[in-house]
Amino acid sequence: MTPGPVPVPPDVLKILSAPIEHHRTPGFQKCLENVLGRLPRFFGTAQRAFLHTSTGSGGMESLLINVLNPGETVAAVVSGKFGERWADMAEVYGAKVERFNVTWGESIDIARFEAWLIELKASAKTPAIVLSQACETSTGALHPVREMARAIRRVSPETLFLVDAITALGAVPLPMDEWDLDGVVGGSQKAFMLPTGLSFVAWSARAWKKIPHARCPRFYFDIRTELESNLRGETGFSSAVPLIRALDYVLGEVESFGGAGILYKRIEILAETTREFCRDVGLETLASVPAPSLTAIKTPIGIDGNKWRSLIESEFGVVLMGGQDSLKGKIIRIGHMGYISDGDHITALSAIAQSAMKLTPPNASARKDRPEERLANWQTALSKVESKLQKTPLPWAK
Repeated sequence: MTPGPVPVPPDVLKILSAPIEHHRTPGFQKCLENVLGRLPRFFGTAQRAFLHTSTGSGGMESLLINVLNPGETVAAVVSGKFGERWADMAEVYGAKVERFNVTWGESIDIARFEAWLIELKASAKTPAIVLSQACETSTGALHPVREMARAIRRVSPETLFLVDAITALGAVPLPMDEWDLDGVVGGSQKAFMLPTGLSFVAWSARAWKKIPHARCPRFYFDIRTELESNLRGETGFSSAVPLIRALDYVLGEVESFGGAGILYKRIEILAETTREFCRDVGLETLASVPAPSLTAIKTPIGIDGNKWRSLIESEFGVVLMGGQDSLKGKIIRIGHMGYISDGDHITALSAIAQSAMKLTPPNASARKDRPEERLANWQTALSKVESKLQKTPLPWAK
């Protein structure tokens, strides 16, 4: 029940266990053609979308270096671990990085963000590129991407806006062309319900004007090479055949159910019921504007966060993730993407509440909020969750 990798559907596991197929066979080339034809619809773009055999961080690197010239100013939103990673990556490739720091767990304030862009412009530091997460996976915070794009256009129309949507693509609406986004990256191990190993990237027409001439060193992630190969019905390097076969299946299944909206609806209900359950049992969540993809739950006062997570795993058999860096031991993170049945969801929420009760210190009853009394009502809170889940099932998660 982590924010990624996520649970994988049984039919996908069967595809992944099939005999290995060579990536230059006509049969696989047809599969690749299907995937490359379907993938842009998940980005909401009329432009091409591409596959890399890499983790999501590889996709972030590709999205950046194919439009970057060393020495250019890059403005990076840093609101958590992955914002830090992208800013650091830009510095490695020679960018002059300006960081817009956001308190971890908070979302971007548009007025402050736009004022910062205006200040950069006044200081002759107009960014060639702005980097941001759609959802900061380390905190569960959702950023107002559409409004950010509008602010960038008002201040500097030619600046490219690149979005890390690894925990957002397929999980929340993010129409790339409609929202005027210049680059978006996704990952297989999130809403696409696959193991880690594929990243997905797409650029706008505005970005493609820069790609052929960008001077940043690139080889494996050179999208010009990948484009030439795709036009021949191949990938630029050896294909991850089992993963791409499984992706073809997932994309086809989602389209047969009416498109990504079925994923958005299911993920949203899992997120909504998780947060309602937390409120009902007296647990606090971290993000001020939470993303549907995951929920970060604060460790209750008096409880060791690492011990809490370990107890959930060892005694209840539920795997969650903890916090990173400054949030280590202070939160646990539960994911809402992937092949999550109603039973899985109920089991996870039950484990969170029961483990918290076991670890609540004896003096908790002296506190005004009396969390142990609210935690004791976890079964009543769980019945509300069950009722809501029955109304919005995912077709293949019974």
